[in-house]
Amino acid sequence: MLDVLDLGELHAEVTRKAIKHVHLSVLPPAGKVRVAAPQSMPLDTIRLFVVSKLTWIRSQQRKMQSQARETPREFLNKESHYLWGKRYLLEVTHADAAPTVSLSRRKLYMQVRPDADQARYEEVLDAWYRQQVRDAVPALLDKWQPLLGVKANRVFVQRMKTKWGSCTPDSGYIRLNTDLAKKPPECMEYILVHELVHLLEPTHSARFSALIALYLPNWQHLRKQLNQLPVRHEDWGY
Repeated sequence: MLDVLDLGELHAEVTRKAIKHVHLSVLPPAGKVRVAAPQSMPLDTIRLFVVSKLTWIRSQQRKMQSQARETPREFLNKESHYLWGKRYLLEVTHADAAPTVSLSRRKLYMQVRPDADQARYEEVLDAWYRQQVRDAVPALLDKWQPLLGVKANRVFVQRMKTKWGSCTPDSGYIRLNTDLAKKPPECMEYILVHELVHLLEPTHSARFSALIALYLPNWQHLRKQLNQLPVRHEDWGY
């Protein structure tokens, strides 16, 4: 069941779930407000909770709306693309063969078929970025799972429009955003640790914050760094 709270200029979507506490989210790109609430909680109680968080909501919305965006990708030669925070200049070639992507010190080479359109270019590059994240995951899991005393059952890498990552504690599944491959490596490490900690504490509670601070004392700097970096033109923090 979906309710909508009308708070003047602000509207909040409310969904009911089998949970114990209220979860408030402000979603990119425009700062849409979403509330997950216990099934038995009265709507007036939820309204009071949201009103008490208005200052925080407005702050999050301002941050999202001012975040730098990538220019639309046109896949032209010498266009800037990024891998692990480093800038490369695109060079496109055509051949009747399977598409490939490779790097030199300063260039990102993409080979596609002569009839490839812009959608195909994006598909090829997204698949390559997805593989970069997949390749980086095992070493990070080997490092952090023993430290935290947890184990993720599966880690999925996919394009995500509103989150850098997510965790489903009941299943042990973690999802990571393909675009993390464009950001500095420490940003992806922060997101993976964040999601692994959710296997210990499902909510963003005081215990969750304490655990993150224990294992990643500079997590706030990393979060700020990630959310100041450009995001996809058509998308959107964390």
